[in-house]
Amino acid sequence: MNLDPDTCYQTLLSRDRRFDGWFFVGVASTGIYCRPVCPVRTPKRENCHFFPNAAAAEKAGFRPCLRCRPELAPGNGLLDVSGRLAQAAAALIEEGFLDGASLAELAARVGVTDRHLRRIFDAEYGVSLIEFAQTQRLLLAKRLLTDTSLPISTVALTAGFGSVRRFNDLFLKQYSLNPRRFRKDIDSRPQETITFSLGYRPPFSWSSVLAFFAQWQVSGAEHVGDDSYARAIELRQGSRHVVGWIKVTHAPQRYAIETTVPVSLTPAIAQVLGRVRRMFDLAARPDLIDRHLGDLASGLPGMRVPGAFDGFEIAVRAIVGQRIPAPDARAILSRMAERFGTKLVAPCGLTTTFPCASVFADLPAAALQATGITRIRAETIIAVAAEVAAGRIALEPLAPLEETLDSLRRIRGMDEWTVQYIAMRSLAWPNAFPHDDAVLKKKLGFSSTAALSQHAQQWQPWRAYATLHVWRLHEALHPRSGCADR
Repeated sequence: MNLDPDTCYQTLLSRDRRFDGWFFVGVASTGIYCRPVCPVRTPKRENCHFFPNAAAAEKAGFRPCLRCRPELAPGNGLLDVSGRLAQAAAALIEEGFLDGASLAELAARVGVTDRHLRRIFDAEYGVSLIEFAQTQRLLLAKRLLTDTSLPISTVALTAGFGSVRRFNDLFLKQYSLNPRRFRKDIDSRPQETITFSLGYRPPFSWSSVLAFFAQWQVSGAEHVGDDSYARAIELRQGSRHVVGWIKVTHAPQRYAIETTVPVSLTPAIAQVLGRVRRMFDLAARPDLIDRHLGDLASGLPGMRVPGAFDGFEIAVRAIVGQRIPAPDARAILSRMAERFGTKLVAPCGLTTTFPCASVFADLPAAALQATGITRIRAETIIAVAAEVAAGRIALEPLAPLEETLDSLRRIRGMDEWTVQYIAMRSLAWPNAFPHDDAVLKKKLGFSSTAALSQHAQQWQPWRAYATLHVWRLHEALHPRSGCADR
């Protein structure tokens, strides 16, 4: 990203929250780098150096500010196609991928050679993969030191350091501080839960996101309250599965959502927080999106496209919900979770996880039919599950888009509406658009798919957001499932 220093400085003077996380400012007189919304006195222009990300600031020798805490800044919107591979690698690193894997495995995951990934990553971020990973580990460790009372040994291992000694040495070298300094004001009593704050760019239509999740709430696996969302989760952590729960609430006064997890999920916290960011679309740029959509977005500024904690789960939901009423779809999904999910005891009435791809891949079609779906849909779910479990398809943001969509299209039972819905929510593709959607045609007054597609050209590259707005105006958060009748 090209940063114009004069524009950045004017933004710094205004402390405009819309630019929070869009760049960082290093102050030569203090050796510290900050977010553009830092509450401290604005430094002189001649002392300011601007960086596109925290890793670049730290490479230049700056330490993170203890007031504005750069690790809490919302992430950048990921629309530059030329940099998507590098950004995919960065997202995986932020979620701890390199803690148990090599650079070669990371390159294979995003579909390029090790050498090519190193080159494009340096071009995109201005730092090496190793430097970026080190910054992410240090920032996660700093967050854990500041926000929890976890022992320093646990913090070091959770953040991805191989030993406490290496963690102490790097922390002291990078930040000129001993990690124990962060413990002086922390309650040392054992914690049962930990809460993390995740920032976003305002506005944020929190109520509409909750309403969307409520439409497809899976009993036992999810709970949508008046102002909160909770769900049971299951993650692969190395060679084992980690089971637990999350509860997400809104903190509008701080432009953040609060994510509470049990301490047992600490080893997977980077992965958990990364998935929560996806699920609530925290990287969205409502200032850009709403302005581009114009009148369509004026009734509900800050609309998000609800994402996925697990991309495969969204595929199952889309297949199950093809042309049946929402209550019937919810009942089927709840039976799937109850029969095939992992059991647990958790707050908010959570009793089971939603089954992962490897579980569905091993099921006979008859077992899925018994939940209330047709044989063709059962076979479609099993086929998608087999592809995901084998690693041939990755249903996650920044996966190779066209390759992934084409792979889905080749599976029997996957129509274009379902493919685009998966692109919208599992792949977090902001330009996904279900061209043959009946509600879009009806609400916008088009009888043909071609005419609708032509009309939607004006919304590119934000057609997924436009789709949500049209569904909202039709009072149908999921039109294919009959929600218009609610």
